[in-house]
Amino acid sequence: MSARLIPHRSVTELIRRRGGAVTPEALAVAAPIVDAVRARGEAALREYAERFGDVPGGGPLFLDRRALDRVRAGLPADDRARLERVAERIRRFAEAQRHALSVVTLTVPGGAAGHWIAPLQRAGCYAPGGRYPLPSSVLMTAVTARAAGVREIWVASPKPGPMTLAAAAIAGADGVLAAGGAHAIAALAFGAGPVPPCDVVVGPGNRYITAAKQIVAGRVAIDMLAGPSELVVFADATASPAIIAADLLAQAEHDPDAVPVLVTLDHTHPDRVETELARQLGDLPTAEVARMALANGGVVVVATVDEGIAACDALAPEHLELCLGDAAAVAPRVEHFGALFIGAGSAEVL
Repeated sequence: MSARLIPHRSVTELIRRRGGAVTPEALAVAAPIVDAVRARGEAALREYAERFGDVPGGGPLFLDRRALDRVRAGLPADDRARLERVAERIRRFAEAQRHALSVVTLTVPGGAAGHWIAPLQRAGCYAPGGRYPLPSSVLMTAVTARAAGVREIWVASPKPGPMTLAAAAIAGADGVLAAGGAHAIAALAFGAGPVPPCDVVVGPGNRYITAAKQIVAGRVAIDMLAGPSELVVFADATASPAIIAADLLAQAEHDPDAVPVLVTLDHTHPDRVETELARQLGDLPTAEVARMALANGGVVVVATVDEGIAACDALAPEHLELCLGDAAAVAPRVEHFGALFIGAGSAEVL
């Protein structure tokens, strides 16, 4: 009998299997790279960028605003419109968040105390690139920074393609560093060539990105030290196994360390979702990566909604999807998650 693609596991086992956001091995790799870029700037940055295949030998490592605008202008109209539409949605939400922050002034004996809101001057935004680029990460970080009033924004991404570069232009970035890994994080933090030292470095990445962010956190602000990406789908009998499988694979396909989990009230889901996973993997170019990630996760069958809520809260995932017939009623009852997606049509990948 072959092993399941996504095994049955208890909540306790899933929690026990979690590792830290930063491993000693990743720190050992990232530390000398960060030190080299801090000490030797652009020369070390280029050495590592060429060694890791970020740019061809002697190729452009930095792209200025004019270069980004040219890529944006040359993008197919449908792709450009799609990026602009997403950017506008992010901008509207970020501006609403910004306006929700209030100036506080409190009269105290002998004077006043309070605070006001002031944006940072420079932000460095990292976006994964290469074979599986995430222009969405460019938009979510750089658009948000611009909405906050940040004056100068640099994006770093290895092997940035037209969609990534156009996203940077649409987001209002001042330039792009065509590099990834710990050397890119060091360049954003300490400066290298035309890239200035940034006040904050944000954006997702692999274990080496996270390790580099921990190292530079003593010098600049960072958003977080994120561990492997997590998704918990809480489902009942109303949820389609095909949709559940697609959502789990969308999380699993881009990171072998990702942790996709299904918590379900339907005892038939484990086998039906397993069948769908096998079928959809056959059409997935990233199937090898997805298989590794699925093996990290698990299926938890629960008897009641209350038990399912308790399981979700104990797992406290980065992303939580409620694929339930009464998802809107359950949503206020869950407490521990990074982002909540309510209803089967609210896929985390979107």
